[in-house]
Amino acid sequence: MRAIRSMDKWAIALGLAASLGLSGPATATPCRDAPNGKALDFWIGNWTVVAVGDSSPQGTSKIERVLDGCAVIENWQGASPGDDGKSLFSFDVRLGLWDQVWVTQDTSRPGGIKNKRMVATYPDGGVRFQGTVFVAPGRTMQDRTTLTPLPDGRVRQTIEISRDGGTAWSVGFDAYYVRTGKP
Repeated sequence: MRAIRSMDKWAIALGLAASLGLSGPATATPCRDAPNGKALDFWIGNWTVVAVGDSSPQGTSKIERVLDGCAVIENWQGASPGDDGKSLFSFDVRLGLWDQVWVTQDTSRPGGIKNKRMVATYPDGGVRFQGTVFVAPGRTMQDRTTLTPLPDGRVRQTIEISRDGGTAWSVGFDAYYVRTGKP
């Protein structure tokens, strides 16, 4: 049996890497260059948030792209004291999907912390995230958020819950994000 020469070892390693999808030129911005990598771009900016229907103030939000577009952070300040929160949206290039972690200052209450995954994109540019929220020992509910860019530049956010595993949904939050500055 002959010894494997150094060049042969490189050829074998490159062949193995290619078969595993590990080779090829790296892109400087893999998240931005990937399909779905820009799915949240319409939401980047500073917003005043008002209820659908009566336009009552719900809060303000600053949505920013970070880490070369591999993450988006929402900084939410609710209109009521103690109603603040943050979302971290992270894009997994390998799966082509966004994940969301929502956290408030009271993670002991249902909805005080949520983990969701993008489950749909829509022709109008909208996206939907869905996950399971812990309510109490042995009890959970489904939670989904739909973000829809509107032709006038606003964004509609609808948050719904289902207590029966996704058969029936009820709206818990429905609001327009109205831009207050440049995106």
